[in-house]
Amino acid sequence: MKTERSDRIRAGKVAVVATLIGIGSYVLIALIFNFSLADHMTSQVDSRLGQRLVLAVKSGGQPEGSIVGTPTKESGDLDKDDAPVFVWKVTSSGASTPITNGAPRLPSKKWVAGDGSLRLGLSTFGVRVVSFRSGWLVAGESLADVVRVRDSLINAELIFGAVLLVLMYGAAFVVGMRALSPIARAQRRQREFTADASHELRTPLSVIEAEVSIALSKNRDAQSYRSTLERIGGEGHRLQRIVEDLLWLARSDEERTQHTDEFVDLGAIAFTCTERFQAVAETSQLRLIFMNLGDEDPIVRAPLESIDRLLGVLIDNACKFAGPGGEVEVIVATHGNTVTLEIDDSGPGIDPQERALIFDRFHRTPTLAGGTGLGLAIADSIIRATQAHCTIGTASIGGAKIEVTWRLAVAKSPGRATNDDRFDA
Repeated sequence: MKTERSDRIRAGKVAVVATLIGIGSYVLIALIFNFSLADHMTSQVDSRLGQRLVLAVKSGGQPEGSIVGTPTKESGDLDKDDAPVFVWKVTSSGASTPITNGAPRLPSKKWVAGDGSLRLGLSTFGVRVVSFRSGWLVAGESLADVVRVRDSLINAELIFGAVLLVLMYGAAFVVGMRALSPIARAQRRQREFTADASHELRTPLSVIEAEVSIALSKNRDAQSYRSTLERIGGEGHRLQRIVEDLLWLARSDEERTQHTDEFVDLGAIAFTCTERFQAVAETSQLRLIFMNLGDEDPIVRAPLESIDRLLGVLIDNACKFAGPGGEVEVIVATHGNTVTLEIDDSGPGIDPQERALIFDRFHRTPTLAGGTGLGLAIADSIIRATQAHCTIGTASIGGAKIEVTWRLAVAKSPGRATNDDRFDA
């Protein structure tokens, strides 16, 4: 619960930063767009004012039908939705006379040629002043439409921005949680692994410490000391195997993402590995069989050392479960564009509820004592690193079946065991 809360806090912080960046970009784009739109509309107003003044100059400053309060088709320069353009003739004394129908009263003031704005009644007008004879011609247009469009645009942007803010934060939070999920899972597995490794290493060390303390507590005969040393040696050997397995897993985790161009013959490696375990089979009085089926060379793309270790782990595990007098089958086969390694044993099998857990580090099945609990974790690491697929089921000989499948690699092997090669102890 504490870890989940910490992840949510981190995801929330990431979401806030992402949202601030997104909203900042949105505000910048909105400001640029608003400025461009306002500039465009102002330019249109200036253009209309200029056109009206040209018509006024041509008419000699007299009211004419071509200069009206409402644009006409004859003028041919304005849209019907545009605000009317008004024109006034102003004398040098400041007295103004409208030459456009419906023009509001113009205040008396000192005029200067150029562009500007003027407050007339409740509206602000954009105006342009030009010299005309001994006075001026003043053209003006209400900027109410410009203000209305600007305010409507700003309101729409504010509403859209608020919705965008919520959506961006929610999306960034979800993405942050998903991005942190693998990291949190990896951290959790690392903590669990560290705790399990500490426990596994502590056990043989505690036994060694106890054996030494007991041996030194009082004088004993040579046979007693020898028995103690043998037990200490056994625990030391167990400790060594745990450390070696941990080092292998650490190295495989580090190299898992590295690409390999090595092509190996799975049949040849399986043949050699099965032959190596014949001594173990004879000692346990079990039957170890190898079969190589299919017409194609079972070539896979993977490091030779990893495939050899995988076979060693799976065959050793099968031999332990099969037990004395049991049977283990190692089968390599090609089917179309796939290569399959199948390890069958005649042991008690793996309970369906246990199948999802057997590859966990330090996990041990209740049907088999001993071992470090890392062998199948190493196998799982190799399977994933070589992009293989593994399934667990029930073998035809009664026990567990572990089947690993690779994509058939296009390469020629230097040598392999013959198809349908078969031997047993």
